[in-house]
Amino acid sequence: MTYNSIYKDTLFKEKNIIVTGGGSGIGRCTAHELSSLGANVIIVGRKIEKLQKVSDEITEDGGKVDHFSCDIREEDSVSAMIKSISEKHGHIHGLVNNAGGQYPSPLASINQKGWETVVRTNLTGGFLVAREVYNQSMSKQGGSIVNIVADMWGGMPGMGHSGAARAGMVNFTQTAAIEWGVSGVRVNAIAPGWVATSGMDTYPPHMKPYLLSLKDAVPLKRLGTESEMSSVICFLLSEGANFISGDCIRIDGAASQGSRVWPLPKAKNSESYNGFHRATTPAVFQEQISQSTETKT
Repeated sequence: MTYNSIYKDTLFKEKNIIVTGGGSGIGRCTAHELSSLGANVIIVGRKIEKLQKVSDEITEDGGKVDHFSCDIREEDSVSAMIKSISEKHGHIHGLVNNAGGQYPSPLASINQKGWETVVRTNLTGGFLVAREVYNQSMSKQGGSIVNIVADMWGGMPGMGHSGAARAGMVNFTQTAAIEWGVSGVRVNAIAPGWVATSGMDTYPPHMKPYLLSLKDAVPLKRLGTESEMSSVICFLLSEGANFISGDCIRIDGAASQGSRVWPLPKAKNSESYNGFHRATTPAVFQEQISQSTETKT
């Protein structure tokens, strides 16, 4: 089996595209789709084992991939990594700034170290990678950057450190689009809503009821798939989006547009798009899906 993308398989032929956080979740899925469309994908992350596993998957599927281990929060490491990538592969045509991470906690319980760690991961790290990609490559020949943020409009209760960082990344996206447009560099962002990824299995057991209820707050009454995030990322990287810059696309089934006073009845006619042939359902949702299937039969 191969990735079932909606795009032509030569869309990114001979293009070098970096995907940070490429060892799991949306980053892994995006790396697979980009590879299936002809890109030479360079995945970046901290854990070499995860990167090697995804690299092996892409190679097995017939794609081109390389990987680099790096802590994007460390300025010197990021600069050296981008230099190595440029020397080995040449011009960097695209960057997917996907790496991130957070943990659930109310604001009153977040200490300074926890706050700064999340901000460094979700904001500072993304800035450092984008800046180095621009200075070392894209400033000369142009390119496209897609930053991955989150649905933080109206606040992000329980994850205020991440919400603050993601809001900062949206503003960075807008500013970079203006400053770097002179070099032919487009900078955009996507804001995933609730997406069924392996990351949800890392949350503590007491959050399971909350995770299972998320779909009830979405007008489409379901969670998104990794493929539905990746397809928008690929569009923004492509020449079809050549006049889009400084924007942030919300991919959340209209959840961020909702009103608490407007009822959300059971939805119909909303099918998931899942082109990722290696996708797996997070364990936390498998029981729910099984029960739903039994009810239908």
